[in-house]
Order: sequence, then C-alpha cells, then structure tokens
Amino acid sequence: QVQLVESGGGLVQAGDSLKLSCAASGRMLGRSAMGWFRQAPGKEREFVAAINWSGEKTSYADSVKGRFTISKDSAKNTVYLQMNSLKLEDTAVYYCAAAPSVVILTAATGNFWGQGTQVTVSS
Repeated sequence: QVQLVESGGGLVQAGDSLKLSCAASGRMLGRSAMGWFRQAPGKEREFVAAINWSGEKTSYADSVKGRFTISKDSAKNTVYLQMNSLKLEDTAVYYCAAAPSVVILTAATGNFWGQGTQVTVSS
C-alpha cells in the first residue's frame, strides 16, 4: 500500500500562484512514479502532471503546460505542483497519485490516490 496526503489547496484569484504538496509513504512506494489529477464539478477526473521515480522525466496535460511545474524531493518522499497564472478553469479537487510507472499513472489503471485538496480560482 501507498499512502498519499495532499496539502496546499485554497482559494486564490485568477492570475495568482499556488503550490500543492503530496507526502507519500508506504511499503509499496518503491520506485513509484507520482503525479496529479484533478476533477472539476460535473466532470471526469483528468490527468494534470506526472514525474518519474528519478525525477528526470515529467509529463503535463496540454492545458497546464507552461503554467504548472511538477517536482519532487526524494529525501522527503514528497511531490509538488507549482501552479502559476491560475485560471478559473483550474478550479477543481486535485488528487495526488502514485503508480509503478508514468505510463500506468497517466492511464490511471493502477494508481494509489490521495484524498484530494480543493483549489478554487475566483475572478
């Protein structure tokens, strides 16, 4: 099992920045890829960003490229999502995820999930 705990969500204005954190623990953490998904009201959960175990490879949804940056602190087993130039459409519950690889994580076919943290962007 892998336990994931998100933090850092909140209410911000359009154009502001916000940084999410996800602390991971568990016996099966191993060399897991980690990443973020989000789910807006009435919509399906969608992929946002992922980072591989070594931190050398990242992947982003087109909607956040150039605005969001995923990073990790391996010593702390923590992954971060720096969100800049936030837009109204970024409003969602953001979920941290872990999986054996970026491919599996992106496809959401074998993910461990956190409980989610709310990000609300207002005008």
